[in-house]
Amino acid sequence: MAASAGQGEGKLRIVFMGTPEFARISLEHLHAWDGAEIVAVYTQPDRPCGRGRKCKPSDVKVFAMEHDIPVLQPENFKADKAVEELAVLAPDLLIVAAYGLILPQRVLDIPREGAINVHGSLLPKYRGAAPIQRAIMNDEAATGITIMQMDAGMDTGDILFARSLFIGKDDTAETLHDELAELGGKLLVEALERKGQNKLVRIPQNDAKATYAAKLEKHEGEIHWNQPAQDVHNRARAMHPWPGAYFTWSGDQRTGKKEQRLVLTPGSVGFTLPEPQPEPGTILGICEGMLAIACTDKAYLVPSLKPAGKKLLTAEAFACGYLDNCPNVVCPDEDDA
Repeated sequence: MAASAGQGEGKLRIVFMGTPEFARISLEHLHAWDGAEIVAVYTQPDRPCGRGRKCKPSDVKVFAMEHDIPVLQPENFKADKAVEELAVLAPDLLIVAAYGLILPQRVLDIPREGAINVHGSLLPKYRGAAPIQRAIMNDEAATGITIMQMDAGMDTGDILFARSLFIGKDDTAETLHDELAELGGKLLVEALERKGQNKLVRIPQNDAKATYAAKLEKHEGEIHWNQPAQDVHNRARAMHPWPGAYFTWSGDQRTGKKEQRLVLTPGSVGFTLPEPQPEPGTILGICEGMLAIACTDKAYLVPSLKPAGKKLLTAEAFACGYLDNCPNVVCPDEDDA
């Protein structure tokens, strides 16, 4: 292994701040690195979740407790007490990954070497809370990880290290998250080692090229069929697994099924629609085991659906139980399908 940051002066005293699985992966890599002394972990307070509304610790807290790392969970850093508790730890460096709390300047000023952030995009693109989902929704071909020196702005600090990652045509927010989380953990350690060798160069962001990745809202999962099938596919991929892509099905009087919301599993762009084109949202039939639904240019192929309050059904099971007539349709072979 290359020389560790802080060698000759002892290990770096690090306070790690993060909350979900994305952050846990970075913490795991940091914990395995021999150049760090993790003196404490900060994570958001336990939150009620699930049907029972029982409080559940964050993924980062679970990892920290399993490895006997002290855990602190302030609601925010507005109170002097929270800031003073951090100052007492005397960290050399803060490392932040998907923490979910705003860090004021007086917090960033505490560590001797400032704070660095692991961000799930190639900054300055997709600053903000949902960079992974927004990149997929916008049909980006690539994204990446940026290791950034933090300032008081929203992901506006100098870039220290970055690496790109290809986005597959069927990647969902879930699969891309997992790839980026692993890349982020590896890149974090690599950046710290380069820091210890004085090989990191701070590059200011070009604010003119900045875009913003706003936090996801539940209503954004709604699918509108009056658009190209690729746009439907991008939204379905971006919304999986949360909040889930859904549409309102009009029901079928002949089977007694009423209008209801259906959550769909991301599928694929299908065949070009025949002329005259059916109305967008029309269920065309079963194509290679998937439900073919008309968009404005092509069919979108859905492998499974979940009716409200019911279990997930395959497309064929849904057709049998909910539709009076759902024919099998031939999926033409298309180079651009």
